[in-house]
Amino acid sequence: MFMFMTSEITLAISLGLASIIWVEIVRDLYHALAHIWSPIYRLHVWHHRVFRPDLTVANPEIYRQAHWYNDVPEAMVMIVASVLPWFLAKQLHWEYDWVGLSGSFYTLSFLLSAIARGFGVPRMDELTDLTHRPGPFAEIPGPWLVNRTYHWRHHFDNQNAYFCGILTLVDRFLGTAVSLKGKTIAVTGASGALGNSLLKQLHMAGAKPIALTSSNSPVVLDLPTGKISLETINWKVGAENELVNLLSRVDILVLNHGINVRRARNAQAIESSFEINSFSSWRLMEIFLSTVKTNRDIACKELWVNTSEAEVGPAISPLYELSKRTIGDLVTLRRLDAPCVVRKMILGPFKSKLNPVGVMTAPWVASAIVNLVQRDFRDVIVTINPLTYVLFPIREFFVSSYFRLTTRAD
Repeated sequence: MFMFMTSEITLAISLGLASIIWVEIVRDLYHALAHIWSPIYRLHVWHHRVFRPDLTVANPEIYRQAHWYNDVPEAMVMIVASVLPWFLAKQLHWEYDWVGLSGSFYTLSFLLSAIARGFGVPRMDELTDLTHRPGPFAEIPGPWLVNRTYHWRHHFDNQNAYFCGILTLVDRFLGTAVSLKGKTIAVTGASGALGNSLLKQLHMAGAKPIALTSSNSPVVLDLPTGKISLETINWKVGAENELVNLLSRVDILVLNHGINVRRARNAQAIESSFEINSFSSWRLMEIFLSTVKTNRDIACKELWVNTSEAEVGPAISPLYELSKRTIGDLVTLRRLDAPCVVRKMILGPFKSKLNPVGVMTAPWVASAIVNLVQRDFRDVIVTINPLTYVLFPIREFFVSSYFRLTTRAD
């Protein structure tokens, strides 16, 4: 009897949560639709007329009107849709079918607060319009929950992305959780197979890529529309400080350079592996993070680091594994307090000069990376090895927890 009651309660709680998630999905789909369907956009555009880049209100009257034209209709659509979970539960003759109306009561709070803001009730905006509060950003964009930093990007980075209001599920599904359009993105190892393929994919996503390479030749992209020469910066390991001015104007830095000494184990091989794969990337990482100063930097700047599948498995090259695990652990440690989003690229074997027997192609890997980033995966895993998808998150959780418990931010 107790087990039956427990299962009924669990089912009721699940139904209630599902109904709330459902109305959030409806809200975000309505928002996305507002940017492609003019009848709704004519109402929604009022919302985009309200705020300055620091999120202060440009005009109090427009702010109040925006709630009548945008927030109230949006909440009404949510309330109509919120009846669906209750209706389905009732058709199945569930005893607790009324719990399916949880989304209705949840939405009612948004409707009432929108009406109150529309009437200009004092301090109602401070209590209920939290993603539009002005002031310095205290955190980086949330991965699963929308915070002020995340929502700011919808207003001032790309209005055709970042549609979500509370949960980021719809943006992740649509590929609008991260916009690369117009971003200045510098990629190291640009002359390699993956570097060149990444530059091509980033260009196709609307970004402005910059090639960082140790080669003296300019990097050229072979596109369906023809060949284009990229801005190419020649640099070498050990001269990272010479890139300070460049990195200050870069939105996203992709650390992709590396070396694989394969079976070598002499002193020179050890030094080269760690200097190129670990410490050079670490120095560039620190220089780039030091350029994050403004609200826009916190919201839009990102660091992507190619740490490799070698973090959790053998690469048949011990020095490659050791040096990649070192930079991987440094990234894990550093992103506990990083002032912007830091992503890891955990890649399986792809065909390149470093790995001529790789089983994946660099263009396919680059395409998968961009696709996953646009869905805001902070750990971008691209491999044919199913174990990596299981082992890496477990390892990352325990290593991150260990670092958090045994270190402190100064």
